[in-house]
Amino acid sequence: MVSLLGVAGPASLTAPARAASLTEVTGFGSNPGNLRMFRYVPDGLPAGRPLVVAMHGCTQSAGGFDDETGWTKWADQWGFALVLPQQQSANNLNSCFNWFEAGDIRRGAGEALSVKQMTDRMKADVGSDPARVHATGLSAGAAMTNVMLAAYPDVFASGAPVAGLPYACATSVVAAYSCMNPGSNLTPAAWAAKVRDAYPGYAGPWPAVSVWQGTTDTTVVPANLTETVEQWTAVHGTDTTPDATGTVGGHPHAVYRDGSGRDVVETYTITGMGHGQPVDPGSGAEQCGRAGAYILDVNICAAYHIGRFWGLAEDGGGTGPGTPAQRAVIPSTAAEDGYVKASASGTGAAVGTLEGAMGAAVGRGTDGQHNRTLLSFDTSAVPDDATVTRAYVTVSRASGSGDPWAGGNRLLIDVRNGCFGASCATAAEDWAAPATASGAAELTRFTSGSADSTAFTEVNRTGPTQLRLRLADAPASTAYLFLRTGTEAKLTVEWE
Repeated sequence: MVSLLGVAGPASLTAPARAASLTEVTGFGSNPGNLRMFRYVPDGLPAGRPLVVAMHGCTQSAGGFDDETGWTKWADQWGFALVLPQQQSANNLNSCFNWFEAGDIRRGAGEALSVKQMTDRMKADVGSDPARVHATGLSAGAAMTNVMLAAYPDVFASGAPVAGLPYACATSVVAAYSCMNPGSNLTPAAWAAKVRDAYPGYAGPWPAVSVWQGTTDTTVVPANLTETVEQWTAVHGTDTTPDATGTVGGHPHAVYRDGSGRDVVETYTITGMGHGQPVDPGSGAEQCGRAGAYILDVNICAAYHIGRFWGLAEDGGGTGPGTPAQRAVIPSTAAEDGYVKASASGTGAAVGTLEGAMGAAVGRGTDGQHNRTLLSFDTSAVPDDATVTRAYVTVSRASGSGDPWAGGNRLLIDVRNGCFGASCATAAEDWAAPATASGAAELTRFTSGSADSTAFTEVNRTGPTQLRLRLADAPASTAYLFLRTGTEAKLTVEWE
């Protein structure tokens, strides 16, 4: 896109003809932003289903942003309605949403109110669930996504800006250019204050946010991902250190969680991608879209992963041909379970010797050594072509001493598709062996009985999956627990 502002550059491109299933709606409110409303509603969609608001980028249109991005595919398959706002060239030369105009980004005014009125109309017409309304967009539409999340956090449960900018990064054309490139560097607190000022007195809950950015984008530079993360993590009261990192489709993925362990912000950094919406054309279970101008085939479907983050795939009710969810509960392989002890820095690693009598240890023992538990699961029963929607481990406490979670410490879970070491048998090298997904899940404090971890999706479909349980910080004094292994440690995997 030549510009996210529309104040210079070529006129809007002509949108191709669209199928009759995409229909325009008029008379949806006072429409102070003078926008057009289009919608896509799968045949037979029942009331009470989610609603997704998808906003195009500059030079695009609603008709060029529905199936091209894959959103209509998932609407059919997962069962939700789509509303696609469309800018008019009379408002903006390049048909960009006016994310930089003060009158269009405030609650109760301008384009922001027009989009909100569209969601109200959809809820009235098709009975959309008011608790499951989500917003996404590309470029100027991504910037407008952050506008909607900030101005109407009581309307939108979550959002996903793709190649966007933080809310209120600019309130003038001049400032907008600087926001796009090289970016505006504010403190997390300053960014969060802009969001809170958009709806004074609102105390939450705040929308969860999935942020997407290409590493070679020169229109909206990658610094904007960092600033957007700072804005929304600060709003949620958490920090900018990811709680889980890994790769999806070969691209870095990070997750930020709040104090209750809820995933509130995630990022996808698409290596080598310029300015556009990631798609992965094809008929596969995770594929979507059709490549075009600013719709980029980079072998990952953003709409699929965004919908998963929002829970659209898990809540059922799809009207399309999606397969029913399957589930397996897999006990750990006792002969391969165990623990490794080392110094706080990881030197002198050795296999623990008390696993047979006490269980597998996590935390700092009375000998001053620090322990990490290894659990091994044979997950080859999960079909090779399955899409894992959720996995979690259940562990049982055998004994312990002190509080491993004291001072805000966290018990994290690293996941390895295969074995951490040369074999799956516990070995000294497992202490620091690389994970497929580091900190992919965690176990919150429990003092007796059993506990379930938070969810993750990295599961090996052709052999073993190993988990490494470790404390994020080395305790300064004795604080550990022993966990039972074998049949008392279970991995639950759900897929479709």
